[in-house]
Amino acid sequence: MVLRPAALGVLLLAATAPVAQTADTLAWTPEHSMRFHRVGGVDLAPGGDLAAYVVSEPLMEGEQSEWNSQIWVAATDGSLDVQYTRGDASASGPRFSPDGAHLAFLSSRGGDVSQVWRMRVRGGEAEQVTDAEAGVSAFRWSPDGARIAYTARDPETDEDKARTKEKRDVIVVDQNFDYTHLWVVDAEPGTDGERDAQRLTGGTFHVAEFDWTPDGRTLVFSHQEDPRISTGFSERDLSTVPADSGAVVPLVTWGGADGQPLVSPDGRLVAFVSHGGSPQEVGLGDVYVVPLAGGAPRKLADTPDRSASLLAWSADGRHVYALESVGTTRAVIAIPTDGADAEVVAQGDGVVANVAFDADGRTMAFTFEDPATPPEVYTSTVGAFDPVAVSSVHADVPLPAMGRTEVVSWTSPDGTPVEGLLTYPVGYEEGRRVPLVLNIHGGPAGVYTQSFTGGPSIYQLQTFAQRGYAVLRPNPRGSTGYGRDFRYANVRDWGFGDYEDVMSGVDAVIERGVGHPDSLAVMGWSYGGYLTSFAVTRTDRFKAASMGAGLPNLVSMVTTTDIPNYLVAHLGGREVWEDYDAYERHSAIYRVANVTTPTQVIHGANDLRVPFTQGQEFYVALQRRGVKTEMVVLPRTPHGPREPKLLMATTPYILSWFEEHLRGRDVEPDPWANAEDDGGSAAGGR
Repeated sequence: MVLRPAALGVLLLAATAPVAQTADTLAWTPEHSMRFHRVGGVDLAPGGDLAAYVVSEPLMEGEQSEWNSQIWVAATDGSLDVQYTRGDASASGPRFSPDGAHLAFLSSRGGDVSQVWRMRVRGGEAEQVTDAEAGVSAFRWSPDGARIAYTARDPETDEDKARTKEKRDVIVVDQNFDYTHLWVVDAEPGTDGERDAQRLTGGTFHVAEFDWTPDGRTLVFSHQEDPRISTGFSERDLSTVPADSGAVVPLVTWGGADGQPLVSPDGRLVAFVSHGGSPQEVGLGDVYVVPLAGGAPRKLADTPDRSASLLAWSADGRHVYALESVGTTRAVIAIPTDGADAEVVAQGDGVVANVAFDADGRTMAFTFEDPATPPEVYTSTVGAFDPVAVSSVHADVPLPAMGRTEVVSWTSPDGTPVEGLLTYPVGYEEGRRVPLVLNIHGGPAGVYTQSFTGGPSIYQLQTFAQRGYAVLRPNPRGSTGYGRDFRYANVRDWGFGDYEDVMSGVDAVIERGVGHPDSLAVMGWSYGGYLTSFAVTRTDRFKAASMGAGLPNLVSMVTTTDIPNYLVAHLGGREVWEDYDAYERHSAIYRVANVTTPTQVIHGANDLRVPFTQGQEFYVALQRRGVKTEMVVLPRTPHGPREPKLLMATTPYILSWFEEHLRGRDVEPDPWANAEDDGGSAAGGR
């Protein structure tokens, strides 16, 4: 390929010393987007004076391609914002002790697996609290701060270790699971300097979420038959166990998945999210309460989307707070325990996430971002949402001129209202028609929200905007954020109603005078890749397509994915051998003879969610039909790129494909192609 000068500013990483840039010359590139770090893991001190949070930075020098996460602490009055943890090993999951004197967190700094560590908030070295052989997955302070409960995977037995060492470690699928169980450990060491950990659960079940009762005597936990993700989608129950050991007592055992237990401040009720007594793999998360002493669960009012993620109880026990998608936003919902209607209490034109409350429930800390603003940590009173920034993670990262993003809506041919987000090219002039990219989300119960458009992602939107593309991100039927009925509206309808939803969105953008009807492209990941593959079998309007981790063959997909129940549910609950025609009807591979659109295939080599062979099937079929195609394989990658260098490289490969087929430009897709070494840098924002 010949690398054309016009593409250098966007697709090539500089290998020489950085050149000073002004606001006029600064442009969006994949490298620049990597300077916007991930911010999350927020916790608020009991007194509401300090907020802990996690900043994840990409390391990409030389052989490095990994994320390093460290904990920062900010004073909510703006007087302090400092890094608390450092080093090559990441730290995550900060949690203040109930008295606010200590901060505990997870880190592998002491070995190869994560353990619980703690340090004094006012200064001092961190000390290791747990010593779980296979590592700790989650933890919670006891209400009095004297103990820490945690979950840890069962370690290998001596026989397992011998089998591995002697290379006779044959795997028998779906047998000999590694279960995760519940433990407690004293926060303070004994007189001998040691801490004795006590195991609370054991046996052939897998512990997920858990919570303490206010008196510290009992733990409530969710559990499932085995650790497979598909099992967790279908069946999960609640039980209790004494915090000083004893018998496990079932609490909620009806059908479907029950999880996220939270005990009320008076210890009488347990709030949880549930399918409501029968498996709902398409997706349903209603909020229930059940007496801790046992009894029938009671459903609370519906939340807007009926897909709640529980956060906390109010201090007076009259409400349960949950986080949920509401259209293109993400908001905090208060659900009264007396059955009254749920109420949105924290919502802006953006995304509220990583929410934590102080001890009296009057103040909350959270991350917030919108299409033009990178994520930072904020605080607000719960009663009146008025965010005040307390972090400055991105204060020193310059913002190039951005392509603006706005919420748009239209009506699908069958009358279904659809909403989405439209990002314009940088410097867009009203009335000018531009190339339009249709970007379809995964799930299908994903959703495009008003999150920051300049940060690291598979599809780096501002890089597309910098190159003169408009990008439409629709939320078709099946998306979350619009209620249970909308989420179920594409059951047994993949590739048809949802296709009409996204294509009518394309037409709406063209009718607005923005999209050029003869310069269209489509891309999407996972389910978005599925619908991309289906779209090119139904229309030749797109000049180029990029299918990321797509599933063009539901017949072979359903028996090879690690979430078969989810796919079967979307086919109406009937297995492939019971309704082969339906699986074939909704599979692009059986319509591949209709494809004329040049279609790129991108897939992770280690994908278990959408097996690698799904991408291969479509690529080989297109190749054998003589349709222009290429397959880009991301090594070591599961269902989406995790390594920063691979994440950063994905957009250039897609852009190169689009530039070639929409504009006739030959652009080198590899951002390191002309570099003097194989490194890249992403300077931090601090």
